Amino acid sequence: MRGVRSAGLLVFRHTDHGLEVLLGHMGGPFFARRDAGAWTVPKGEYDAGETAWDAARREFEEELGLPPPDGEAVPLGEVRQSGGKTVTAWAVEGDLDPAAVVPGTFRMEWPPKSGRTREFPELDRVQWLALDRARELVVSAQAAFLDRLAEHSR
Repeated sequence: MRGVRSAGLLVFRHTDHGLEVLLGHMGGPFFARRDAGAWTVPKGEYDAGETAWDAARREFEEELGLPPPDGEAVPLGEVRQSGGKTVTAWAVEGDLDPAAVVPGTFRMEWPPKSGRTREFPELDRVQWLALDRARELVVSAQAAFLDRLAEHSR
């Protein structure tokens, strides 16, 4: 995992109840029964031939099946996740209906060592969450993105 880079977009909106962010629950069998630590900013890997910003926008569309919002991009910096992946993110204000999401998919052998390949959604659900709730559910390193967005929104 060392050296792997990922980029994503954290979409946010202001509501009568405060700031909310759009997070996705990671798909596949490893996260099926987990909630805490199984939610993420829509993101994906990229290589040296692509900028992080271009990758973040591409991955948003690949993972959600919707174009990314066109709002002003707020840089949220980088975090290093426990597995070693470095994630760069931007926040963009927008509003979309989670029911409109058509997630991208990935294939993997499941069950392990069965010889059968199954297809799973990249994100099996997408939801608007208040910042406090999002902090409880998001991959721990990505909570820094929520803090940086909150600081920017003051």
